[in-house]
Amino acid sequence: MTTRQIKKRELKDWLQGYAFLAPSFIFLAVFTYFPVLYAFVLSFWRWRVMRGEPTFIGLGNYEFLFTSEDFWQAMWNTFYFAGGSIPTGMAIALVIALMLNRPLRGLAIYRTAYFLPTITSLVAVSVVWLWIYHPDVGLANYLLNLVGLPSVRWLNEPRSAMPALIILGIWRGLGYNVIIYLAGLQNIPQHLYEAAKIDGANRWQLFRHVTWPLLTPTSFFILIIAVINSFQSFTQIHVMTQGGPIGSTTVIVYYLYQQAFQQFTMGYGSAIAMVLFAMILVLTIIQMKVLGPRVHYQ
Repeated sequence: MTTRQIKKRELKDWLQGYAFLAPSFIFLAVFTYFPVLYAFVLSFWRWRVMRGEPTFIGLGNYEFLFTSEDFWQAMWNTFYFAGGSIPTGMAIALVIALMLNRPLRGLAIYRTAYFLPTITSLVAVSVVWLWIYHPDVGLANYLLNLVGLPSVRWLNEPRSAMPALIILGIWRGLGYNVIIYLAGLQNIPQHLYEAAKIDGANRWQLFRHVTWPLLTPTSFFILIIAVINSFQSFTQIHVMTQGGPIGSTTVIVYYLYQQAFQQFTMGYGSAIAMVLFAMILVLTIIQMKVLGPRVHYQ
């Protein structure tokens, strides 16, 4: 086979490969890249749908955004939700994974039971939790009353609405985190535990010096995914609180929804979307720069 024939065959293989990838590229371009680019351009325009043509205002939307008390309240609520749900959810998931990472009868049933909330529709889950938090006939208040505590108006008071959503967020994300932690635990070589036991290590020392260091890649992955997901929370808030009471559960994505799809200020909504994108990107980079060097790979 001559060099020309080889190059011709390589070109044919290259074209065939891209022909198979073309549908995915087209899908991404039409439904991902173009909308993002269009939103970026639109963020420099003032446009109220059904109220005339767009007007170019440069950085006007961003100036208004960063001076808006509603925006900063939504930012605080977003960080409150993330800070309340991520560390607690990861800690509980790790404890459960450690308990399940041993020979148990019906282990597959336990894993399935923990993972079910993750694959259940979030709308359906939110409706169920609406009943759990019902002030009169809800399960949450029933359990509080059993131990002599007063009932709480979970979703009707600003001080309790966000904690109620945080509890739901922890519960729903628990199964996914448990499965990922289990995969990480099962990837740790057993001879490391055996060597540590020979040196006289107890359970806490095994966890501190063997398990936890080798779980840092898994924890790092879960942390990044959890941060991204928490900053994109919308469905449970829309179903359960609609951002109330008094804006106490209006996170940044719900604020975007209110501005773009309730008040139809598309330019301002696009500016919020760009700020959200930049915020998630910066947080991810910070996590990779700060925590990345501390991750121990085998």
